Amino acid sequence: MELLAGSYEQVLFGFTVHLDPGTGGDPNKKWTPVADFTHHAHTASLSAVAVNSRFVVTGSKDETIHIYDMKKKIDHGALVHHNGTITCLKFFGNRHLISGAEDGLICVWDAKKWECLKSIKAHKGHVTFLSIHPSGKLALSVGTDKTLRTWNLVEGRSAFIKNIKQNAHIVEWSPGGERYVVVILNKIDIYQLDTASISGTITNGKRISAITFLSDSVLAVAGDEDTVKFFDCDSLACLCEFKAHENRVKDMFSFEIPEHHVLVTASNDGFIKMWELKQDKKVPPSLLCAVNTSARLTCLGVWLDRGTDVKESLPSAAEPSPVSEEQPKISKREFGEVVQEEEIVKPKLKKCGLTGHSKKLTKGNRLVSTKKRKVTETLQKQRKKKV
Repeated sequence: MELLAGSYEQVLFGFTVHLDPGTGGDPNKKWTPVADFTHHAHTASLSAVAVNSRFVVTGSKDETIHIYDMKKKIDHGALVHHNGTITCLKFFGNRHLISGAEDGLICVWDAKKWECLKSIKAHKGHVTFLSIHPSGKLALSVGTDKTLRTWNLVEGRSAFIKNIKQNAHIVEWSPGGERYVVVILNKIDIYQLDTASISGTITNGKRISAITFLSDSVLAVAGDEDTVKFFDCDSLACLCEFKAHENRVKDMFSFEIPEHHVLVTASNDGFIKMWELKQDKKVPPSLLCAVNTSARLTCLGVWLDRGTDVKESLPSAAEPSPVSEEQPKISKREFGEVVQEEEIVKPKLKKCGLTGHSKKLTKGNRLVSTKKRKVTETLQKQRKKKV
């Protein structure tokens, strides 16, 4: 497995975790993170990371999405469709990537050809977060227009708009998809899917910076503090609390592998830490390993080399279409074809390693070079200065 963390310093860090059997009389396995790469592809701080079985994508304040091929360890290029900070990135299976940004757009990308299939004007303000239902049929998004929006991904249109009193900055489906949570400052509203109404509210001491579901009913919550708390979404009770870092926790990620349920945390203190979760969530987790990046971390991902995901694609494959307005409409025919095969398109790139530059950069559906983009950015800055 590989731990991936983005930073304010514009660098993506990669650490391979080796799992060694215990030696001597120690039955416990030893988890050892080893530095694999550092990649400085962005020209501003990183803001989002997403992972599928082959690729890692990173979003940044420089308005680009960079793609990394983890199998070949090469920079695969960049997507430059958005005009604004990339705020959220989500893969569904290996076929689709969905991105949101401060330009108010939500974009659906073909993760084989890296083409923009659909660009939706989703919010009047920024898109702050999005989450895809486990079925792939629905998505939720929140933005600075004080709305929570439900998207029908089968028909490719807005299904429901709910006005909320404040700007939400996180929305997340539970693993089973029967509930979802919306985070506003230090408050978490828990919604039931069948009623679309709030079933309870959890209040944290400080502003919440990251959440992740550990099960359908247990939610891990981190805020602008050094602790992580586990909450029961049914009783709303705090099951346990433990000190995770020396500074605020910026992002979390949980996953299961045979015999282990793991929580990964990343903090402004520069550390990435892995925790062994207990079956009883009232018991604080134990630290498996930690690594210091000496950077201010902003986002986190974990790449598990599992081969092809079971869920291959969204329920449909949309055709490229122009940006639509408030109610985007796509025919069922466009979304009706379920992708059966999981062929990986081999990039025609030199294996320059993750410290090098890609030769391909995708702008909408057009390819331009990384060098050309940087030269263009420099010329634009010079023109602004002259004006």
